[in-house]
Amino acid sequence: MPDHLKIGFVGFGEAAYHIARSLRESGASAITAFDINTYTPRLGDTIRSRAQQAGARLVNTNEELAQSSHILLSTVTANQAGAAAAQNAPYLSSQHFYADLNSVSPGLKRSIASRITATGARFVEIAVMAPVPPYGHCVPMLAGGESADFFADRLRPLGFSIKVVSLEVGTAAATKMFRSIIVKGLEALITECVLGASRYHAEDRVFASLAESFPGMDWQKLADYMIGRVIVHGERRAREMEEVAETLRSSEVEPIMAEAIVRRMDWAASLDLKSHFLREGPKTYREVLNILGNTTGAS
Repeated sequence: MPDHLKIGFVGFGEAAYHIARSLRESGASAITAFDINTYTPRLGDTIRSRAQQAGARLVNTNEELAQSSHILLSTVTANQAGAAAAQNAPYLSSQHFYADLNSVSPGLKRSIASRITATGARFVEIAVMAPVPPYGHCVPMLAGGESADFFADRLRPLGFSIKVVSLEVGTAAATKMFRSIIVKGLEALITECVLGASRYHAEDRVFASLAESFPGMDWQKLADYMIGRVIVHGERRAREMEEVAETLRSSEVEPIMAEAIVRRMDWAASLDLKSHFLREGPKTYREVLNILGNTTGAS
C-alpha cells in the first residue's frame, strides 16, 4: 500500500474492528492500531483477538501509531475523543490526516480540529451514519472540514462511502447528533414499551396496534433489533446522547428527551446485561426479558 494510504486506528473497539477487517478483506494492507486497553485484563483479550482477525498490527504508543500511519482514524468512545486527540497531537505533522469518527458535539469537533491543525496535520470530521456492521469500511459517512474533499478523494478508491457536506467543521457532527435523537430515542422508547407491556403479556397486541398506525413496519422485528442494540451498546450510546444534550444546550434548546434517553441507556449498562450474551448480543427481546426475570432493577 502507498505511504499516503497507510491507515492507523486510534482505539480498536467494535467500529474500528469492522472497518479494519473489511479493509483487509478488500485487499488493503499496512493497517495499524493503538488502544490504551490492549493489555488490560478484561478488554485486552478482545482487542488483541480482533486485531488478529482483522489483520491489524497493534503498536504500544501513540508515537508508534503516528510513525506507522499517514491517515489516523479516531474511533474511541465519545467521552474520550478529546483526550485521544491530545495524546496523538504531539506526534503529528503535515504528513498526517486525522479523522475523528466519534459521535461528539460540533463544539468538541471544532476544539479537536484546532488542536490537530496546530500541529500542521489536516483534520477531517466524520459522521458515521449507520451501524458499521454489515457495511464495514463502506458504511455511509459524512465529512466536513477544509481537508474533507482531499481526504475523501484519497479513500474512495478503497471503497469508502464518503459524502462531503461542508468545508466547515461541525455540520456533519450536527447531522449525526440530531439524527441520534430519533434513532436512539426510538431504541429507548421500544425498550421501555416492551418492559412495561411484558408485565401484562400485552406485547403482541401493542405491536399489532402499532402496525395499524404505521403500516409497513414490523414492530416485533424492530424491537428484537433495537433492544439488542441497547443491551450491547448502552454505555456508548449514553455517552453519545450526553453529547447530543450538550449540543442542544448550546443551541438554547432544553434537552428533555436526550437526557431521558441517557437514563435508559445507562440503565442497561448498569445491569451489565450484555455479559449474558455473546458478542453479537440477544437475537430477540424475549431473551432479554428472560434475563431480567432473574435480575433486580428491571424497571
